[in-house]
Amino acid sequence: MKLVENKVAIVTGAARGIGEAIALKFAQHGAHVAFTYVSDSSKEKALALEEKLKGQGVKAKAYQSNAGDFAQCEAFVNDVLKEFGTVDICVNNAGISKDNLLLRLSPDQWDDVIKVNLNSVFYMTKQVIRPMMKAKSGSIINMSSVIGEMGNAGQSSYAASKAGIIGFTKSVAKELGSRNIRCNSIAPGFVETDMTSYLKEGEAGDKYKAGIPLGRFASAEDIANTTLFLASDMGSYITGQTISVCGGLNI
Repeated sequence: MKLVENKVAIVTGAARGIGEAIALKFAQHGAHVAFTYVSDSSKEKALALEEKLKGQGVKAKAYQSNAGDFAQCEAFVNDVLKEFGTVDICVNNAGISKDNLLLRLSPDQWDDVIKVNLNSVFYMTKQVIRPMMKAKSGSIINMSSVIGEMGNAGQSSYAASKAGIIGFTKSVAKELGSRNIRCNSIAPGFVETDMTSYLKEGEAGDKYKAGIPLGRFASAEDIANTTLFLASDMGSYITGQTISVCGGLNI
């Protein structure tokens, strides 16, 4: 059974890692997918992903767009509406980290993280709710983090941005529930991606895994499966929630 067949899904930051896994999962379940990548260095991989998605028999297109720039978000969503006709699902996945102890954290580092991780969620959500309100249906899924729930030394900017997403998600859910638009967030724990590759090996990896009851890092597909559930009718009575996909790390 295809859970999001003929739906139109947007996924930001999908050239690799969690975003790529989500885009593939949606396509496997019948959704047409528009996704973003930000840098020229990611273009080749993004175009390869576009072809892979089309291979699932759906419509797909990669767009170069910076989710931390309001004008680019507006142009991106307008282009998607012209190309795909509507937006049924929006996954705000784009994110960065610039970890540093607070004493050493510069204002520019703070601003960069907040702009890409938190402001982008506002920028994109503001754009997609118009077609969703018109259709009286929609699912918005924001990628938070278990760090936004727990905090972590050296990650004050990242934790603040991800905690802000949780509060934003709850507020949007209350505003738009009457229009049948759901808004939820996902809080992954440690996920096996390029960003966490340095944590997987040796004593550091063993230390982190020892604090996870399930004893392993998540795969990107673990996160994609939860995203699919929230995007589909299987999650039709869930809104304003943060689903931790962390192997029990935050218990």
